[in-house]
Amino acid sequence: MSMWLVPALAMLAAGLVAGFAAGIFGIGGGFVVVPALMLVLPLLGGDKHQLAHVAIGTSAATIIITSLRSLRAHAKRGAVEFEILKTWAPWLVIGDTVGVLLAGKVDGHVLLMIFAIGVALMAVMFLLPKLADHKLSDNMPSLAPRMAIAGGLGTFSALLGIGGGTIAIMVMTLSGRTIHRAIATAAGIGVLIAIPSAIGFAIIGLRETGLPYGSLGFVNIPAVIAISCMSIISAPYGVAAAHSLPAAPLRKIFGIYLLVVSAIMFKNAMKMM
Repeated sequence: MSMWLVPALAMLAAGLVAGFAAGIFGIGGGFVVVPALMLVLPLLGGDKHQLAHVAIGTSAATIIITSLRSLRAHAKRGAVEFEILKTWAPWLVIGDTVGVLLAGKVDGHVLLMIFAIGVALMAVMFLLPKLADHKLSDNMPSLAPRMAIAGGLGTFSALLGIGGGTIAIMVMTLSGRTIHRAIATAAGIGVLIAIPSAIGFAIIGLRETGLPYGSLGFVNIPAVIAISCMSIISAPYGVAAAHSLPAAPLRKIFGIYLLVVSAIMFKNAMKMM
């Protein structure tokens, strides 16, 4: 019982934070879940070189539940643009598939390095929101630009185990959407990215050995259950905060958190080399 107490508490706490972050920022919560899992998974055994893949695959699986809960809460407020989700879906899935296949070909320390760099880039977007505050168009990208952006977003998100909300929000605000509608719609993009990503990581990890206890391929089932249960509770509170609180201070706090996470993940990647 004592062996499971610390991992369980850490996963439950990560789920609460991830759910709230998903609701307020329109992200899937992967920036919270992956670092937490990198700390917790070693307590469940397994080869340390497999942990990055399991953390990212498990994060993708939790994003399905977290983003669905967030999407439902936003939809009740009439803020979700489902037409965007419909037209972006095919290219997100294609890009996602490419990202999962790439992740299966790289070592754990390389995957962590990619995560650290990606998180640092996301931190810049949170700390310097004016980069995305300018309006370039009244319409969302179409045809070739849509294919490139959605496909690239899917690939990038699969490699990091995230829902891609930050980039999606930036694209939508540049295209004339309000921040509230962008956050709401980004929750749906997280769902579209997370489903094929989680399935893909489970499949490519089926033949792997040295995985933490309770893993189905690169997806750890106990972690998914614990984190998802708590994110279901906290996501609506994040949604309510997104529609009522000033976003600027929260974005800066989260941006600083991302910089810290990036530094820690980079350090862990160097240790694995």
